[in-house]
Amino acid sequence: MNAQQPAPAPRILVPPVPVLVAGVRGAVVFSPDGRLEALSRDEAARRAGGLRPMVCHLPATAARLGTKPFFAHDVLELYAFVRPARFCLPTVRGLADAIGIDRPEGLEEEARILVAVTRRLLAELAHLNGREQADARGVAWGVTRAALGVGGWSWGPSVLAALGVGGDSPHRASAAAGLRVWERLPKWEEQAPEPAPGTRSVNPAEARQRLTRLLGQGAEERPQQADYASAATAAFAPRAEPGVPNLVLAEAGTGVGKTLGYIAPASVWAEKNKGTVWISTYTRNLQRQLDRELDRLFPDPAEKARRVVVRKGRENYLCLLNMEEAVGRLPSRPQDAVPLGLLARWALCTRDGDLGGDFPGWLVDLFDREATLGLADRRGECVHSACPHYLRCPIERTIRRARRAEIVVANHALVMVQAALGGMEDAELPSRYVFDEGHHVFDAADGAFSSHLCGHETADLRRWLLGAESETSRSRARGLKLRAADLVETDEAGVAALEGILTAAQVLPGPAWGQRLAGDAPFGPTERFLTLVRRQVQARAFGVDGPYSLETPAEQPIAGLAEAAVGLDAALLGLATPLRALCAALDARLDDEAAEIDSSQRLRIDALVRGIQRRALLPIAAWRDMLQGIGGPTPPEFVDWFGVERLYGRDIDVGMHRHWIDPTRPFALSVADSAHGLLITSATLRDGSGDVEADWAAAERRTGAIHLPKPPLRAAVPSPFDYADATRVFVVSDVRKDDLAQVAAAYRELFFAAGGGALGLFTAVSRLRAVHERIAPALDDRGIPLLAQHVDGMDTSTLVEIFRAEEDACLLGTDAVRDGVDVPGRSLRLIVFDRVPWPRPDILHKARRAAFAASDGGGEGGGGGGPRAYDDRITRLRLKQAFGRLVRRAGDAGVFVLLDPMMPSRLEGAFPEGVQVQRAGLADVVRLTAEFLTARGHTRTVDEEA
Repeated sequence: MNAQQPAPAPRILVPPVPVLVAGVRGAVVFSPDGRLEALSRDEAARRAGGLRPMVCHLPATAARLGTKPFFAHDVLELYAFVRPARFCLPTVRGLADAIGIDRPEGLEEEARILVAVTRRLLAELAHLNGREQADARGVAWGVTRAALGVGGWSWGPSVLAALGVGGDSPHRASAAAGLRVWERLPKWEEQAPEPAPGTRSVNPAEARQRLTRLLGQGAEERPQQADYASAATAAFAPRAEPGVPNLVLAEAGTGVGKTLGYIAPASVWAEKNKGTVWISTYTRNLQRQLDRELDRLFPDPAEKARRVVVRKGRENYLCLLNMEEAVGRLPSRPQDAVPLGLLARWALCTRDGDLGGDFPGWLVDLFDREATLGLADRRGECVHSACPHYLRCPIERTIRRARRAEIVVANHALVMVQAALGGMEDAELPSRYVFDEGHHVFDAADGAFSSHLCGHETADLRRWLLGAESETSRSRARGLKLRAADLVETDEAGVAALEGILTAAQVLPGPAWGQRLAGDAPFGPTERFLTLVRRQVQARAFGVDGPYSLETPAEQPIAGLAEAAVGLDAALLGLATPLRALCAALDARLDDEAAEIDSSQRLRIDALVRGIQRRALLPIAAWRDMLQGIGGPTPPEFVDWFGVERLYGRDIDVGMHRHWIDPTRPFALSVADSAHGLLITSATLRDGSGDVEADWAAAERRTGAIHLPKPPLRAAVPSPFDYADATRVFVVSDVRKDDLAQVAAAYRELFFAAGGGALGLFTAVSRLRAVHERIAPALDDRGIPLLAQHVDGMDTSTLVEIFRAEEDACLLGTDAVRDGVDVPGRSLRLIVFDRVPWPRPDILHKARRAAFAASDGGGEGGGGGGPRAYDDRITRLRLKQAFGRLVRRAGDAGVFVLLDPMMPSRLEGAFPEGVQVQRAGLADVVRLTAEFLTARGHTRTVDEEA
């Protein structure tokens, strides 16, 4: 503020608007004068837009009312402004918990509480000190001014009043000034390379001692956990031969405590050898859990920040250049002002700039995705040291911290891509890995090593090469010319190569390619090829008139398709040639000017060459291999097919796909080339067929151990839980799984019997939606909150967090929920599966079943025994993984129900030894469920329900 114009005293100005809280059947409006009014769902939907009300999570509120989002004062926006980078569930009860006031019960209390929450947040904002208040004031003024073109920021007057901003504020001169947060972020500094780590081993006694320290004094003795930690030390022994890593496959039953069990030897090895251990996971939930568990190892936050790094792909982090460009577009896009303002507040407080970390996931629900997650470097367009924000870049800081950390928490996809490319951004590859959630190694490798010659992938490459091609486009794509022109401007060969790339890239699909394919009016060789692929799929696939994606084998192409493939192959060669020439020119400059070129330029050139290889040359090579095989036999290690991807019955992509029959083969070879030791661990490495040797053979196939020259050390530590006492498993024998009315009634009655705390799993989104529509009103009448993936307008991780916090809520979801739920206690006491989760019988599965069922020792379904045994193994693993969500700690109890009378008894090995699978009618299962959970104190009493 101007020194001669003192700031007005802060005022708490709660917007004088009604509060709207919506339920399944109706809504409540709480007026500023204190009147409460109950409305029907239809009446609330009709009046919502005119009320301009205060709400919590506008998209969810609108979804409950069955209307489009309307203008509102969303209290979550205010929370994100006042408390950036601080966790909060996006519900009224979640806000109450975060603020520290009593949780409301019922819609009327929620409406009143929302006003109290608002008042508390504004008061907190008014009492910010020093730099924090100055930052908040600048952002608030910038957002308020920039949003005038769309009616202003709903919270602007209240926030500015709380910050003491009024009258002719000097901030009025530059509305964007407060949003330029990149100017206030600290810089990182380059350091000398780290020496190679040592090779000293970790003995079991050291691992046990470290585990005792991690657990702390007075911790419950768990001999299984110590045994597990001891077995894991074999992965940290010195390597005896080149290319022959020490591999440990360790299955640890739920409750063993495998996370701390492997952190113990990993941290000892890192300390003794001054090296880095990469711990890789599959789900974000486990990444967060690992981060929390490492607080035990490093309780001092400053020390932990030095020694532990959570590492994700570049596309997860805020790009400051993208943000600067978005702020610069505010005069023409005032609707982006609010999300950019909240992003600016978060950028000054975030731990590491990770948009999937402490950035509230629900902000993505509230705003345009392009104005939030879209500001990450999602298309590999980074200009590295040419960026004016390079020294403040969050991802560059994280990469450098990871090189010096003792523990790096990463994910399977990033680890596999880096291993395949020989290190990519993290310099030398690590020598020690821990792959937690090892049962997902196969799926992660399948994604990492597959190839897709499709509309989206080829159009994305064109954008990467050419940048935004339309002045009216919202794309921030910068193109290769902007990234490379100044690096080759004095090199005639480099300039010619760059010009050749820009010309040759025209063969790739341009803007509006989807419309041209749908209209059978292709332009260029790629679109011609994709149009014929689409025609073959429509001619041969089943269910063409249905809403689901289609596929057909790539063999025996229709007339003209083979010729189109030859033409596209030649066009791609014409693109690859100047790309290779540009890489050669850049490499030559590094050699010719070795004595003169500065470090930042060297790093930029190296990054650009790597980017061209990864983003362009590697996929082009894979596409050309696929095209050259059309009309002939597919290489035996691959399976090819044509597909049309659909969303809600509309075609959204067309292409040719190639997957490895066994994707763990390239995974094992790429990781093993650098690794000295690997620990692959999970609670569900084996499926429980009853044949121990066959189960281990299948686990070795699924994890890639079969492709390594040295057999793995096998370790199995059983769960300490008494599952026979703590759980019940039922198969309902009298519900028709193809009758959704019967299925919905079964879900409703089972959820009533448990009093909530239930997870409903579905094999298809359409079935989930149909059941949700039928049971939501009845559960609402009982006061049981019902959450649903693909229905509630929230991302999956947010839904799981709400489910965890609400003990009596129910959640409906698909595979993504099954894999991501880690909810101990009463919040999860019942799991209901709509049917046996057989693998989808698509072309890829058909090829793998044929290959693995015929192989010695089985395959991804492993163990031999023919196609049925392969399908059974996959299905048992899915059941085992879902059942494993039910009991997460001592004292938990729960019921697992399958609504499928056709459940074969040979799948019962998925459940722990001693657990009896009971088959009964729905009425008996409902009664037995209620009796069991009531006896264990895991359901609501009649008084609680009343």
